[in-house]
Amino acid sequence: MSRSRFSRRAFAGGAAAAALTPTALGTAATAQPRRAPSAPSKEPRLLTLYMEALSDGQMGYGLEPGKATIPGPLLEMYEGETLHIEVVNMLDVAASLHVHGVDYEIDSDGTPMTDSAVEPGKTRLYTWKAHGPGRRDDGTVRAGSAGYWHYHDHAVGTSHGTGGIRNGLYGGLVVRREGDPLPDRQFTIVFNDMTVNNRTGRPGDEAPDFDARIGDRCEVVMITHGEYYHTFHMHGHRWADNRTGMLADPDETTAIIDNKICGPGDSFGFQVLAGELVGPGRWMYHCHVQSHADQGMGGLLKVADKEGNLPGDGGH
Repeated sequence: MSRSRFSRRAFAGGAAAAALTPTALGTAATAQPRRAPSAPSKEPRLLTLYMEALSDGQMGYGLEPGKATIPGPLLEMYEGETLHIEVVNMLDVAASLHVHGVDYEIDSDGTPMTDSAVEPGKTRLYTWKAHGPGRRDDGTVRAGSAGYWHYHDHAVGTSHGTGGIRNGLYGGLVVRREGDPLPDRQFTIVFNDMTVNNRTGRPGDEAPDFDARIGDRCEVVMITHGEYYHTFHMHGHRWADNRTGMLADPDETTAIIDNKICGPGDSFGFQVLAGELVGPGRWMYHCHVQSHADQGMGGLLKVADKEGNLPGDGGH
């Protein structure tokens, strides 16, 4: 992943180059996408998640000691699965793990109010369960867990974890359903106050860029934290405003969008084929609140051709 800052000049150059080379324009992938399994594991899975301080004073989750990141690792489950997460607190303050979108009992709530945070130097086991869709005894439909969710601290700074979230203790969770298409690449984007993935947008701390090749099935997990409402916009790519971002039928009436409002605690996701019908280039993503974009809330989806070349790079 490159951290080079996008510019109007770079964006225009990439888009213009793509427009002038129609043979490079992307089309739908010819190969059938890989699919989520029909029978998720009946045995609970176990992973270990470490909470630790980063060198710049921020905090992160990681799958190994010394490997914490902001956002934390993107976790995945399938409907019908149980996930046990052993959380090790390497911080000098109590912290926790709280999740959205899946099932858990009160001792896995991850809040000081329910006495389910983790003290410094201690370890705690949290259990999450994802269920499939069904029908209740009264005939109403119970939705499944599949969707794009997230997890975060709920203890640092205040009983609501304001300090932990502000300092980077958050990450994404994808819950899949049988037959869902699986992505080639995954990107987690978090608008946290006026930062993107806790990067300020200032020189040397620009919002992240993401790399793909033409036709890659890219999955974006979008999360918002903090005090502000934002709008997420991606240039050159559109998705269906539903659970997966993909239409199941050409006659489906789901709205096709390229801009979506998102407030604190919201999450959504979608899949797109990189450069489909528009070709390679440096495609901007950003908050479409103009003052937020002006302050650096945006980066690039850099779509290379099949040989790995970007328009404008080294004469390609």
